[in-house]
Amino acid sequence: MASYLSDNEDLQYYMGEGVDWATLAELTEYGWRTKDGFKNVADARQFYGEVASLLGGLVAGEIGPRAAQIDREDNVLENGEAVEGQAMQDIFKAIHAVELHKLCLPRELGGLNAPLLLYFLGGEMIARADVSCMTHFSFHGGMAMAMLAYSIHEGTTEFDIEHARIAKTRFAAEIEEISSGKAWGCMDITEPNAGSDMAALRTRGEQDANGDWFVTGQKIFITSGHGKYHFVIARTEKEADANDPFAGLGGLSMFLVRAYEDLPDGTRKRYVTLERIEEKLGHHGSITGALSFDRAPARLIGKRGEGFKYMLTLMNNARVGVGFESIGLSEAAYRMAKAYAEERRSMGKPIARHEMIADYLDEMRTDIQGLRALAVSSAYHEELAQKLSLFERFSGISTDTERERVRRDIPKHCAQARRLTPLLKYLAAEKAVEIARRNMQIHGGVGYTKEYGAEKLLRDALVLPVYEGTSQIQSLMVMKDTLLGIIKRPKAFVTRLGQARWRSVSARDPLERRVAKLQTTSLSAQQFLLTRTAAGKIKTLADVPVGEWREAMTKHWDPKRDFALAMLHAERLTQILADEAIAELLLAQAKAHPRRREVLERWLDRAEPRSRGLLDVITTTGERILASLAPEASAKPAPAIAAE
Repeated sequence: MASYLSDNEDLQYYMGEGVDWATLAELTEYGWRTKDGFKNVADARQFYGEVASLLGGLVAGEIGPRAAQIDREDNVLENGEAVEGQAMQDIFKAIHAVELHKLCLPRELGGLNAPLLLYFLGGEMIARADVSCMTHFSFHGGMAMAMLAYSIHEGTTEFDIEHARIAKTRFAAEIEEISSGKAWGCMDITEPNAGSDMAALRTRGEQDANGDWFVTGQKIFITSGHGKYHFVIARTEKEADANDPFAGLGGLSMFLVRAYEDLPDGTRKRYVTLERIEEKLGHHGSITGALSFDRAPARLIGKRGEGFKYMLTLMNNARVGVGFESIGLSEAAYRMAKAYAEERRSMGKPIARHEMIADYLDEMRTDIQGLRALAVSSAYHEELAQKLSLFERFSGISTDTERERVRRDIPKHCAQARRLTPLLKYLAAEKAVEIARRNMQIHGGVGYTKEYGAEKLLRDALVLPVYEGTSQIQSLMVMKDTLLGIIKRPKAFVTRLGQARWRSVSARDPLERRVAKLQTTSLSAQQFLLTRTAAGKIKTLADVPVGEWREAMTKHWDPKRDFALAMLHAERLTQILADEAIAELLLAQAKAHPRRREVLERWLDRAEPRSRGLLDVITTTGERILASLAPEASAKPAPAIAAE
């Protein structure tokens, strides 16, 4: 039987020794204290393996063979309701039959209580078959988990600590409806004039005299927007004003809106209008809708003005999900290219034996394995950070030593998740486009036709660097966190740089020396950008008393104003930091499991020259662009171009 797990040795590594499943399982089972749960690691891991195997076979048997049909069939809007293609309907019946929507929900809410990491690895397999299926799948169980998370954060979930279970949660009925496959949700952020700039959002949340909330406005590009439950970001003040504490991001609140109600007589009452279904380049199985809210009844999540905070909670997991989605598509493109190259003969041999094609395939394989290491680590730390926080609050920790350990570990996992997630979202999405493009090129002329499906993968890939936060937004986040982190802890940075340089010459393991050299390249890029940024900052202190310089140089930084050169090179810095992070992860794997040394060596062969080239660009270019953006430059007339 075909399986997208058993045919993938690298994925099997993470289902086995490549992940600390013991720690994840113990936290997921509240320290083995759940009444109906697993009592040891062996039983839990056996269950996780069975789920992964089931999913691998389901995807290969039900979704993969229907990918072309999904792409051909149109989703249509009939009488204000979206009607999915037959292939998508059949696939989600199969998914519902094996209860995958319940995968990560607690048992007391009808779920299977599996780790989120297992869900993400399963998502990669689904995306390998068809990304639109993976996307829509994520808005079922993922939205149910978001409801639970929001209820916990706002304090409307009660825990029975003695029996290690949830006693009550605010959205229990909605969670049950989604997990049963009868409904799904979506996240409504983007508006006609507000995309990445969330401060420009204008959808309003208004409260009447009875304390009830209503949402009015428009939302566009909403994935799975035909769903029943909508998390909506809306402004709780009518106008954004610079002097208003609710202006900008602080004026946003999070609401749960029920889009419709199915009445006993079989009719449907709509509170939110589905205006249209977007006609997209790819992701044809996934419905993307435009929505209108006209005083739609809403429930406030948390407190007024906390919408941006709650959005980030959901968005972080969504970006990890896009990372796995990108890897799944890349895996499909690589396998398609490899199979064709081994079969297609040219000049007396398969084109896979031609040097350039062999190089392409090797780089595609190496990129995917490096990205998977980054994705697994990002998901692992994000999950541990969330579950340790819950464990600290609700598990009834019995000893001060254990409590202190948990409190010490939470910020470590939070920091790692914050570091790795934007690197993953950026690089995985960009590489998915590159790998899909190479797959099409390897196919030659037939790649431009629909015969093999290469063009579909490229069409599907192109949105990945755009949604759930563009690549440029990710790189700006990475740049800001990296440079502000150095400013806050300069001694730690100097120590890291010195240690990396020392290891690059003194480490006994040659691969460790190479990783240290890569770290030195990364730190050199950071040092250069910070030095140039600091020099520019000093120029702004002419009118500041000398006694206030220390505070100005350590606290009063505005990335939008002070980091011009760093913003220009943010994507290049992000690529270097991603190369570095993946090398570090693969080195740790190689130390624990020597068979992974070969993966690290291939990664370094690609990453070392790439990062050196990026460093060269960072240290030698950019001044001309910045000069053209200066206010005085924009006021000058453009130079005349002499006619030839």
